[in-house]
Amino acid sequence: MTGAAAKGSRGGAPGGGLLVAGTTSDAGKSVVTAGILRWLARQGMKVAPFKGQNMSLNSFVTRGGAEIGRAQAMQARAAGIEPTALMNPVLLKPGGDSRSQVVLMGRPVGELSARGYHGGRQEALLSTVLECLAELRATYDAVICEGAGSPAEINLRRTDIVNMGIARAARLPVVVVGDIDRGGVFASFFGTTALLSREDQALVAGYLVNKFRGDVSLLAPGLDMLEGLTGRPTYGVLPWREGLGIDEEDGGLGVRAPGAVRPPVGDEVLRVAVCALPLMSNFTDVDALAAEPGVRVRFVDRADEAADADLLVVPGTRGTVRALAWLRERGFAGELAGRAAAGRPVLGICGGYQLLGEWIEDDVESRAGIVPGLGLLPVRVRFAADKTLARPAGTALGERVEGYEIHHGVASVDGGSPFVTYSPADGAGRDPDGCVVGAVRGTHWHGLLENDVFRRAYLTEVAREAGRRFVVAPDTGFDALREAQLERLADLVEEHADTAALLCLIEKGAPPGLPFVEPGAP
Repeated sequence: MTGAAAKGSRGGAPGGGLLVAGTTSDAGKSVVTAGILRWLARQGMKVAPFKGQNMSLNSFVTRGGAEIGRAQAMQARAAGIEPTALMNPVLLKPGGDSRSQVVLMGRPVGELSARGYHGGRQEALLSTVLECLAELRATYDAVICEGAGSPAEINLRRTDIVNMGIARAARLPVVVVGDIDRGGVFASFFGTTALLSREDQALVAGYLVNKFRGDVSLLAPGLDMLEGLTGRPTYGVLPWREGLGIDEEDGGLGVRAPGAVRPPVGDEVLRVAVCALPLMSNFTDVDALAAEPGVRVRFVDRADEAADADLLVVPGTRGTVRALAWLRERGFAGELAGRAAAGRPVLGICGGYQLLGEWIEDDVESRAGIVPGLGLLPVRVRFAADKTLARPAGTALGERVEGYEIHHGVASVDGGSPFVTYSPADGAGRDPDGCVVGAVRGTHWHGLLENDVFRRAYLTEVAREAGRRFVVAPDTGFDALREAQLERLADLVEEHADTAALLCLIEKGAPPGLPFVEPGAP
């Protein structure tokens, strides 16, 4: 196979592949996978991402109406293709009490405890995962797979469907990524390898150091010693770079503003506070705000921390009723009511929108029955068994918008003004979405703020309502900033990794005769 190879030129053989594993969660697997995908796409290769099982509350909806992890949607963009359910066949959405909603091929199929999932259901899903991977490999020149957590989770190896389980079944070479900024990367690389069985170790080809700061020549002796101990090379040392905030499922709470923070255009900045709700979902909704010059976004978990904010955002959550109690305990109920009375801006997104209503009837998520909401919007919400998954288009504040919906709650609005009106193609027979009363706005739509023209119009309204001399920049393009991030990731791979060796792995698999590192799996 060559970089320009087409599907038909392989004679029915599967395309190449690679599993990007990590020493820990948040080692950088998602971004490294994206960087490799974009670099390969630059070479003219037809490539796709894959993650057999993802645990994340940051999800996305494909054009086909399937729910997958946002990381895989981002990686599909890096590859230059539309995301599909094949790229993330199993998505677990934690809901508290050690239970998760299981999303299979883009559709929810039930709730399971961690013990119930690892006790048998996960192993039964391996065939589905491998079928999806095989279909992708039959279609693309190469599939770059992302692992989860660490491949050396010895207590979970028997039922593994995302790390060495699929690597063994599909004969994928494995590169292990380590975050050197945390410290202990050499021990992590060695220990990860040494805890794998002989058969698993035979597929671990080497390592990638991520987030390195300093003079790489000082690291070289350690890399040489690591190769002497394990018989495996390090395929690159990727340097630390600011502003590479892309959609990761386990990267922790924080604002991922693409690019450098720029000063305000007008006289004042605009301060945005985001309630750090329990089981918060799709908190990436506010990334587009952080990309605007002069907009300062922060997450807060106490009401007093939001006192000086010009806009208070209540984001989505997988635990709506639990989040209501949290808001009241932390003083946000009074803060939000005071803002509404004073005409200060509030924005509720998805679950956050539902929290702002009069009551919630939940016999699905928490099974708590009828629970009073915050009462800021004339909205009543009933949770339906079926989940709404959609990629609608419409208008808001007079501007064309696109977004995506992921919610069980069905809202009945009795007053106020609609926030978003569906386009005729997407909203036939549907009422407008959301509600506006004064400076309080709510919507079920995720991704609304990524629409540049709408975002400028909305921030202009927020500044006016907040009494700020803030001027929105006329040229911030969130889509272009995301593209620039992916290009920077590809640049890092091209400049700091042994791309020829990586391509050889992808095309030919792990080299034969890799040594066994004792003691191996228990």
